[in-house]
Amino acid sequence: MEIDNIECVSVSDGLNDNEVPRHHNHHHRHHHQNPHFSSSKAHNVNVVSSTIFPTTSVHELLECPVCTNSMYPPIHQCPNGHTLCSSCKAKVHNRCPTCRQELGDIRCLALEKVAESLEFPCKYSLNGCPGIFPYYSKLKHESMCNYRPYSCPYAGSECSMVGEIPFLVSHLRDDHKVDMHSGCTFNHRYVKSNPCEVENATWMLTVFNCFGQYFCLHFEAFQLSMAPVYMAFLRFMGDENDARNYRYSLEVGGNGRKLIWEGTPRTIRDGHRKVRDSHDGLIIQRNMALFFSGGDRQELKLRVTGRIWKEPPPPNSSSDNNLCFPFPLPLPFPIPNQPL
Repeated sequence: MEIDNIECVSVSDGLNDNEVPRHHNHHHRHHHQNPHFSSSKAHNVNVVSSTIFPTTSVHELLECPVCTNSMYPPIHQCPNGHTLCSSCKAKVHNRCPTCRQELGDIRCLALEKVAESLEFPCKYSLNGCPGIFPYYSKLKHESMCNYRPYSCPYAGSECSMVGEIPFLVSHLRDDHKVDMHSGCTFNHRYVKSNPCEVENATWMLTVFNCFGQYFCLHFEAFQLSMAPVYMAFLRFMGDENDARNYRYSLEVGGNGRKLIWEGTPRTIRDGHRKVRDSHDGLIIQRNMALFFSGGDRQELKLRVTGRIWKEPPPPNSSSDNNLCFPFPLPLPFPIPNQPL
């Protein structure tokens, strides 16, 4: 969805070049192709006795010769003893990629048993993860490891870029042309000439540098139960534990009324769609948005203001976010019905 006009006013001017880290092209490709990125946490990696880790030769036995990924049960073998993973078995048309013999349905139970007795470090150990896991538990841990790379938070396209936060900030600025601002307060004005056109598309993403951290402010329109709504929410570029150290508020209003949302920013570990579908943010129904816009109600003009502050979360808090009014909002004044 295109925006006819956007105005943004923040505490200070856009970020200077030295506030957003730049990366050379070869570093850019490194992050795109290999998620084992380096980090300042690497010096915390504990030195573990070599007796815990299998030798290189055993590790190579568990590597599929086709995809080079680690093999998990069922591990298949040909009559000559060559092995490959179950995913690649279907790709080689039942022929051993090493000797071209017919594969059949032979399981390599001995190798599966050997793998069961082994322990491996997390593949993100160079980033600071100290964990050592049984071979068959390692994959599950790595999918949730706090030291794994972050995915690009841009929601306007299916971007597969991963990397450290400084790298992703540069990527958002240079590749997605996202607006960058410094400061902990913001004031945005959104104008749309035809508010009846609502698509499942992101309207805007803005990145803020605040308290030495980066935050993503999303504002978009989508259908909710067949009705068009507008939503704004904040995501923290970091882990959930760090995100809980911050709070934010969003306010929108007009004609003497306003809506206020206060909450904890979600981590970018939570995908954009997950946050949106959980309704964890400021949600504005279209009739309300048009009322706030004033005039002949034929043009959307919303001003969203907000701020971010640092605040340790209360202990044993079960819910961090709240809307100052119930949703759907009971209106204290009549609004003429409008066709959806």
